[in-house]
Amino acid sequence: MTTTLDIDTMQAFLLVAELQGFTRAAEALGTTQAAISMKLQRLETVLGKRLVERSPRAVRLTADGAAFLHHARALIEVHDRALSGEKPARQQLTLGISDHAAGPELVPLLERLHAMASQLALAVTIGFSREMLDAYDAGELDAVIVRQEGSRRGGEKLTEDEFGWFAAKRFVWPRGDALPLAALAPPCGVRALAVRALDKAGIAWTESFIGGGVTAVVSAALAGLAVAPLVRRIAPPGLIDIGPTHKLPRLGASKVMLHSKVSDPAKLAALRTLAATFRSVAAAT
Repeated sequence: MTTTLDIDTMQAFLLVAELQGFTRAAEALGTTQAAISMKLQRLETVLGKRLVERSPRAVRLTADGAAFLHHARALIEVHDRALSGEKPARQQLTLGISDHAAGPELVPLLERLHAMASQLALAVTIGFSREMLDAYDAGELDAVIVRQEGSRRGGEKLTEDEFGWFAAKRFVWPRGDALPLAALAPPCGVRALAVRALDKAGIAWTESFIGGGVTAVVSAALAGLAVAPLVRRIAPPGLIDIGPTHKLPRLGASKVMLHSKVSDPAKLAALRTLAATFRSVAAAT
C-alpha cells in the first residue's frame, strides 16, 4: 500500500514545531487541540517515528522531529508554489502595527508569517495606534495590531501589557528638578498616558527627548538622557523600572488588539498564525 503525506497534517506539524505547543497551533489553524494531536499521531504512525516530546510546560521536537522539519518545510514550499501556478502577482497582506505593541515579537512574527504564508507578499507599516486604526478604517490596511484606544469595540485580544518608568541604572534625577521624559511625539497614546499620570500626581516634567520611534526612545533611556514610559516586555536589558523607587504614579495596563476584516482564506490563515505567534512570544517574555 502506498503511503502519502497529508498537506494539512504537515502544516499542523510545522506550527506545533514553531509555536512549541498544540494549543497555539490549533489557534493558528482555527481548529481544536484534539484535532492537532490526532494529526500528529497519524503522521508519527505513517513515518514510524516519534516527532515530538509532550510535557505539561511545552512541546519539543525529538531528534527525528528536528530532522524531519526541513523536509516538511520543503514540501509545504513546493505545495504553495504549485498552487500559485502562473498567477501574475502574489497576493499582498497589508498589516499595520503600533510601535509600542511590536516589541520583540516582530521578528518571530515575520519569520513565522513567511514560513506559513510564503505565497503572500507582506507590507508592514509601523506607527502610532491612532494612525494605524485610521488607515485600517479607511481601507488602506487589511489588519492592525494596536493598543486598545478609548471606547473602541471589537477586535481580538492578543495580550495585556503592564507599563513602567524605565531608565538606565546610572540615571540620576536631582531633587527639585523636573522629571526628564523621553517619549514619542503626539498623538502617541503612551505619551499621553504618562503625561496625564504625572500631571495628576503633581510631578513636574520636561520633554528631554522626542523620538521618531520606540527604538529611538529606548536608546535615549539607555544613554541616561531621560525616563521612558515603556511596556515591560519591550524594555531591554540595561533599563530598570525606577517608578517604585522615585514614587512615580502607576501607569497601569493596556490591551494589545488585532483588528481584521479580511475574508480571503490565505490571509485569514496568515492572521491566525500571526495571532497565535504573538500570544506565544508575549507569554514567554
